[in-house]
Amino acid sequence: MLQVIEIFASLQGESSFAGLPCVFIRLSGCNLRCSYCDTTYAFEGGEWLSVEQILSEVEKFNIPLVELTGGEPLCQKESIQLMQVLIDSGYRVLLETNGSLSIADVPQEVIRIIDYKLKGSGESGSFAEVNYELLKSGDEIKFVISDRADYLEAKRWVESRGREGFNLLFSPVSKRLKPELLAKWILEDALAIRFQIQLHKVLGIA
Repeated sequence: MLQVIEIFASLQGESSFAGLPCVFIRLSGCNLRCSYCDTTYAFEGGEWLSVEQILSEVEKFNIPLVELTGGEPLCQKESIQLMQVLIDSGYRVLLETNGSLSIADVPQEVIRIIDYKLKGSGESGSFAEVNYELLKSGDEIKFVISDRADYLEAKRWVESRGREGFNLLFSPVSKRLKPELLAKWILEDALAIRFQIQLHKVLGIA
């Protein structure tokens, strides 16, 4: 059984899959408290559902792309089983995770989108270093950037540790950092990363 906040369909708003129709499974619980969190309602509560019940809800949308998000999905150990069942059922599965918990048990077919928490998040230092070694081709690391200091920290990480095989994403914190300013910094430094904004917020959808 998993504690589920909501299951809904929308356009994927972030990552290299932005713009694609996607079913989101938002699980309850999170071990971090980021200063810019926009899903505080997922910290607790929700409905207890079996893996079979969740799969049945997902099937109603007839959309082949599914994302587990939160909260922090890996706080619930049964999320691993859910991801495997979704893979076995023919879905392409994304996992949005805050980077503080090991992804070692996540099925290899799942695309892991891992946050690297910068100082502006209030949770700097929470990144589980084991996850860097577990990254595979197609996985993504996301840096949510609050200000110039965050940008420079993320830039140093990319220049010292970035490697081919996974995608690097820079995203401005809504209402803290102007997207055009972050885009300007990236262009000035010719960084080989993907700039992104939260498409769902631009469109005013969930």
